[in-house]
Amino acid sequence: ASKEGKAMTAEIERAKKYCQVIRAICHTQVGKAKLGQKKAHIKEIQVNGGTTAAKVDFLTGLFEQEVKVADVFAQDEMIDIIGVTKGKGFNGVITRWGCTRLVRKSHRGLRKVGCIGSWHPAKVQWQVPRSGQMGYFHAQVAPRSSQGRVHRLLAPGEGPVAGASSGQMGYFHRTEINKKIYRVGKALKDEPNNAMTENDLTEKSITPMGGFSHYGEVNEDWIMLKGSIMGCKRRLITLRKSLLPQMSRRATEKVELKFIDTA
Repeated sequence: ASKEGKAMTAEIERAKKYCQVIRAICHTQVGKAKLGQKKAHIKEIQVNGGTTAAKVDFLTGLFEQEVKVADVFAQDEMIDIIGVTKGKGFNGVITRWGCTRLVRKSHRGLRKVGCIGSWHPAKVQWQVPRSGQMGYFHAQVAPRSSQGRVHRLLAPGEGPVAGASSGQMGYFHRTEINKKIYRVGKALKDEPNNAMTENDLTEKSITPMGGFSHYGEVNEDWIMLKGSIMGCKRRLITLRKSLLPQMSRRATEKVELKFIDTA
């Protein structure tokens, strides 16, 4: 044990001396979420600000420690979310690319592309609409307007971005920017009535009657965001600090929730 401790100390000192970028390997507490899996998700998170030695000391102080969502994010903050969109399954060219159907009497079906290319080049070009996986793709989206609703609660992986091939549409992540935090809620054991507001004094938790559809009860820390969230229920979402200084009126306004509907 003493040998391992000395080796770890030597590695830490070496990182302070030679490294410029410091990242932490973190894992989720997957047992607290109702995902039906035991293996935790692992993610590498970069630490910014201060000297290299300060970064290393900050991370060594967090070894084997829990980092709560309230330690990172606060109410009324604007954040970015990264996740994978819903998949729509295997679809044909009419649904997937919006092509026009062929005439009624066409040979061997009409929900097709009439011609998929010339004789030469002797291959199907990538621009030609083809059937395949629909949905579950990458895009960068900014909210259209301030009119939005709270659609989902999040319990806290980025991938490469590439053009879709001819038989497949995406399988990448979506990054949505400028999502406002309406509330950062505590776990049920710490705050049993975590859905109360100053105007609504009914004692209730955030879980609606009968539980959330396809999820169940929320017993741990939770976060409420304005607007829609990509992906299906129980899909992993990465929350990120905004990359730009938020100075707009919408970003700096203080939100006071008057009522949270849990019916």
